Amino acid sequence: MNILIVDDDIVDREHIKRTLSKSDQKCNFIETESVDEGLAAFRKHKFDVILLDYRMPQRDGIEMLLELKNEPIENSVAIIMLSNSEESSLALACLKAGAQDFLLKIEVTAARLNRAIIQAQTRFELERKLYQSYKNAKKVAEHDALTGLANRYAFEETLKLNVNKSSRSEDGISLMLFDLDHFKYVNDTHGHDIGDLLLKEFSVKVGHCLRESELFARIGGDEFAVILRNKNNNYLATKVSERILKSLSVPFHISGIEIQMSVSIGISIYPDNTINADELFKFSDIAMYRAKKLGRNQVCYFEDEMQKQFLLRYKKEQDLTNAITNNQLHLHYQPILCTKKQTLTGFEALLRWSVNDILHMPDDFISIAEESGIILDIGRWVINKAINQLSIWQNHNPSLHMSINLSAIQLADNQLIDCLKNALTKYGVTPKCIEFELTETALLENNDTSTNMMKELNQLGCRIALDDFGTGFSSVSHLQNFPIDTVKIDQSLMLVSSKIKTLSLIKGLSLMLHSLNLEIVAEGIETEEALYLCQHLDIHRVQGYFISKPINVKTIEERYFK
Repeated sequence: MNILIVDDDIVDREHIKRTLSKSDQKCNFIETESVDEGLAAFRKHKFDVILLDYRMPQRDGIEMLLELKNEPIENSVAIIMLSNSEESSLALACLKAGAQDFLLKIEVTAARLNRAIIQAQTRFELERKLYQSYKNAKKVAEHDALTGLANRYAFEETLKLNVNKSSRSEDGISLMLFDLDHFKYVNDTHGHDIGDLLLKEFSVKVGHCLRESELFARIGGDEFAVILRNKNNNYLATKVSERILKSLSVPFHISGIEIQMSVSIGISIYPDNTINADELFKFSDIAMYRAKKLGRNQVCYFEDEMQKQFLLRYKKEQDLTNAITNNQLHLHYQPILCTKKQTLTGFEALLRWSVNDILHMPDDFISIAEESGIILDIGRWVINKAINQLSIWQNHNPSLHMSINLSAIQLADNQLIDCLKNALTKYGVTPKCIEFELTETALLENNDTSTNMMKELNQLGCRIALDDFGTGFSSVSHLQNFPIDTVKIDQSLMLVSSKIKTLSLIKGLSLMLHSLNLEIVAEGIETEEALYLCQHLDIHRVQGYFISKPINVKTIEERYFK
């Protein structure tokens, strides 16, 4: 059996070879350390199976799957994805991208791996036969039975025809590939009948954003494609994408059910990206995958600059994975004062990441940490570090408290409460001295898990603060539906508090929050006038650059505890 192993970790590769050597079947191995090397080996040799690692430098395993998925069926091969991640969503993403199986590396044994290879090959042969049947059937008709749009066969033929025509003219082609975000949720929640009706109405709505001459096709379950011909392709594709996203901002109403739907759009350009029709489709597919990774409801072009940004982001994610081990994370603390007495009441712990003497602020890396799941380990580290530091400073002032930021992702961390309890016990800090800050964005992702986590924190005795109040998605309902003790007025309001309308807004917010018996903290105090306003409005606590920037432990101890 000829096996291609694509994994940048030599230890994992050796483990796989030793494991398979215990079987009765003779195995020949070719090893590569990157996606590009793996693709080169695939095109040079004939393999029975590919064992593909998900996490690799530069390009991950799913990108290789997407490229292999577009190979001619006769050249394809069974693929088993391997990973250390236990996230079911990753396994589903790999299977959806084309893998026949998904195994955790820690569970790899000779029997399990041999069985997986046999099953993957069997599934692959079934897929090959099913694909051939589909290929024969799609030639019978060129329209999708459900939506009336062009089907995949018609789309592929039209794309090839357009590429051939464009090669003889000055026209270019923009290929837009998109699918519905979280469409599976609609089917699971409301049933496939509602899902089918949604696809039909979606097709009509998007069709109104296009010209009659532009091919609009349904090429899969919830996957669609548009071919645009124009000399100024970037501009046209951008405008069409904007029209589609804008049209989808209005919810669908189907059988009395309101459904909000969005799409992730990937775009490739002929001849800028490629002059090959199959590659044009493949590049749009990769761009769409990246759009989903950026948070869905996004538009991504497949272009060199985007590729560079993607690789830089991937490198940052890899570096973040080792940030705790390499002692690259540290906390700065911003003092919080009692507004009336101007005495120190506590601190807000603010995360910093230092790599090669370059200091990264949270805006530069928190979103990456959240999307990759690294935020869970980082969050637990912050909790331990901040509570430890508070216990030291409470030797000087026992009434001090510590504010710690929590992201929406952390509210789903089933180890969060145990981590918090252990830290409080270890360092002898009472729960009421800890205040967790949540943004309104986190509350918007309201679900039972998040709500229960907030209740557990509240029942433990910790305080919960609603951060950035007064901007964005501010809603009074949050103050009623969640166990909130403190509201932090957003610093953007305090920075322009001299404006009459803003001043009136701050006064109104203050009166409302006082009437609800909530503690009020004003962020972004940068002038004496802003501080005076807070005193006048009886706002309880203040923080901001007028008082102090976030500073390190040494500076705090020299300033407050000498």
